[in-house]
Amino acid sequence: MQKQFSFLPKLAALSVMAAFAAPAMAQTAGSNVVNLGWFHLAPQDSSGGLTKLNGPGAASYPNRTSSVSNADTVGIAFTHFFTDNFALTADLGIPPEFKLKGTGDLQALGELGKAKQWSPAIVAKYYFGAANDTFRPFVGAGVTYVWYSDVSLSRNFQNSASLNTGGTASASLSSSWSPVLTGGATYAFNDRWSASLSVSYIPLKTDADITAQPAGAAAALGPQRYKTTITLDPIVTFLSVGYKF
Repeated sequence: MQKQFSFLPKLAALSVMAAFAAPAMAQTAGSNVVNLGWFHLAPQDSSGGLTKLNGPGAASYPNRTSSVSNADTVGIAFTHFFTDNFALTADLGIPPEFKLKGTGDLQALGELGKAKQWSPAIVAKYYFGAANDTFRPFVGAGVTYVWYSDVSLSRNFQNSASLNTGGTASASLSSSWSPVLTGGATYAFNDRWSASLSVSYIPLKTDADITAQPAGAAAALGPQRYKTTITLDPIVTFLSVGYKF
């Protein structure tokens, strides 16, 4: 799925807020922080081309490629500080919807399909500085389990996959565990409230299995099967407001 987004303007905004806020103690051992904000997912995607596994024209087609759109969604994160510097975060969110668009020989078909991505994550973080510092950068690493729902194919692509007979087609996307690498910073407005910005990278691939059923006289050929691998590697920005309790 697809990506690219600039986070420099948001860092600048946090810097402006820092100039007008008072020192605080917001991240100490035993603290729990809940953050609510905006996830932006920007896939650095590539497609391995489409392979037809059976029937007429069974072969690999490296120029039948696709790209994945950016996506935005509401996110929530729960963080527990085990020490003043070490914390564990659970990242959740409303599953974003990605759209798959044809490129190369499939460009004329336009949108090929869409799917919702579920990717809850657990991330261990190290916060630099002291617990009473107003501005605290952090780095972290963790793991996410990614799966997909509401996978649907466009009418144009269904027709193409069913040998241009007006038939139907469906697809499934593989799920997987993937590592998460992250970095960012928090700014404490006071003892309870803070703002946070993080940028994460997730090396991620998914296999797409497509089954099409031709219509009319071609129905006798039976289901036509296709396979492709999509490299997503999304960069994920999370801009949020936090509350300590």
